[in-house]
Amino acid sequence: MRQIVLDTETTGLDWRNGDRVIEIGCVELLNRSLTGRHFHVYINPQRSIDAEAIAVHGITEEFLADKPTFSAIAEEFEEFVRDADLIIHNASFDVGFLNHELSLLKRPKLDVLCREVIDTLRMAKEQNPGKKASLDALCERYEIDNGHRTLHGALLDSELLAEVYLAMTRGQESLIMALEEPAPGVVEEGGLPMERPPLKVLRATAEELLGHDKVLGEIEKANKGLCLWKEPAPAEEAAAA
Repeated sequence: MRQIVLDTETTGLDWRNGDRVIEIGCVELLNRSLTGRHFHVYINPQRSIDAEAIAVHGITEEFLADKPTFSAIAEEFEEFVRDADLIIHNASFDVGFLNHELSLLKRPKLDVLCREVIDTLRMAKEQNPGKKASLDALCERYEIDNGHRTLHGALLDSELLAEVYLAMTRGQESLIMALEEPAPGVVEEGGLPMERPPLKVLRATAEELLGHDKVLGEIEKANKGLCLWKEPAPAEEAAAA
């Protein structure tokens, strides 16, 4: 299972008003483990950046002046996320911006490129209704160190979000493993039955057997001598015959 944890930074809050993506950060998870592979790029938006946005992420127009445009990095980005599940915090924001950038180039949108989008903000609100669900709040809840996060940054935030997501979904790996185990009687590709270890039989101790007989005796007494789970005495068997 390949998953990409993704975050973006932008020139402002609304792509409908002409705001653009200026940073993309992605980290790769494979079977719930960080692989060390990542995609990170700064992008020249060819427009100004809102002062409020700079206060959040600290990225200036001067810094982006010599960076590539989205059209120059689009293909590499597509290859990195293709056929993966995307994990995004407040997914509608990032997906809206990225789909807008892709549509400007007449390229496939994320719902075509990727399998599905998992919104960790929605997950957090469902798991803990009424509690704060920001990335900082989730890091605190799951005891993930984010002390080095003074400003927002797409790559750093995606790395933190990967840890948060794994903490939020801890325990699901055992369910996945159970679902992937072959059912009894399944054969291997060669047509031979799969070898299974012998079943371990746990036998009752003498003390447990005495306790069991006592319970059956109480059932027999309460039902005027009838107990389906108790073997009949030899005399009872002869009478029944």
